[in-house]
Amino acid sequence: MSRSRPSDAPQQPPLPHVLWIGGPPGAGKTTVARLIARRYGLRWYNADAHTWEHRDRAIAAGHPAAIRFEALPRAARWSAPEAELIAMSLHHERGRMIVDDLRALPAAPLVIAEGTPITPAVVATVPGGPAASVWLQPSAEVQRTRLAERGLSDGPLTLYRSLVGEIEAEVAEYGARSLVIDGDSGVEETSAAVEKIFAGALGEGPVAETAGERARLLRYANRATVAQYEAFFARPWSPGDARTAVHAFACECGRADCRDDIGLAIADFPAPPDDAASPPVLAPGHHRAQGVPDGPLSRRRSAADSTGRGRPSE
Repeated sequence: MSRSRPSDAPQQPPLPHVLWIGGPPGAGKTTVARLIARRYGLRWYNADAHTWEHRDRAIAAGHPAAIRFEALPRAARWSAPEAELIAMSLHHERGRMIVDDLRALPAAPLVIAEGTPITPAVVATVPGGPAASVWLQPSAEVQRTRLAERGLSDGPLTLYRSLVGEIEAEVAEYGARSLVIDGDSGVEETSAAVEKIFAGALGEGPVAETAGERARLLRYANRATVAQYEAFFARPWSPGDARTAVHAFACECGRADCRDDIGLAIADFPAPPDDAASPPVLAPGHHRAQGVPDGPLSRRRSAADSTGRGRPSE
């Protein structure tokens, strides 16, 4: 029986405020999207930050592969055959969930959405989506180097390499626009190439104009990361906890030129609600945006913070 694809579903209303970046793990999607979002004042939707939320939705819907994944011991789930690894990753199912998430967001400002489950088949279900999309495709050498830097075990490596083949085939099938990452260009050069592709939308907007608006977008992205960790730690088999897991959060000063990150334990991030009374996460020497009070969370990212310790991986 053939597998159902997102593009088999009826087309939905357009999402003219969404810019799409896809590609396999190790392509640099997150780095590029995060940089562009902070530079232009966009909402950054990071699919990775919704992994466990999507898994919970799949479980609630009775999805067999999602249920199998949770039931298996951690070692056993990664020793499964390649096809089962892809099935349990929910790679094909999560694309529809991402579109649902994006439809629930405000229409302004522009959203830059990135993630491996954002495939040409998914974007093809959204009228106008292909024209506002690009897939980053790293060379074999670049991806091999980047995945090696993550220190992954054999199971995740098998899954990620399988996804490379799936995404490359789909990009070719749909004639999707792609940008080859060959290692000669750095982050700024790659970001500039993506910005050129999205130049029309970035010029028209809407984008965040004030520091306060930018600060709220940064809080949205930071809060999504906190929710991802919390959903991971809520699992009975999950190692670690919110007190010891450290993440590099974006400084919420809202300055257009700010690229600083602040290493904080998940448990130290300000509790909801994210209103005017919530203290912003600030880098040393940075100040609150108008309408956002100063808070005590302002230490510089340390070498230990940059290791990604406590990252909620599968």
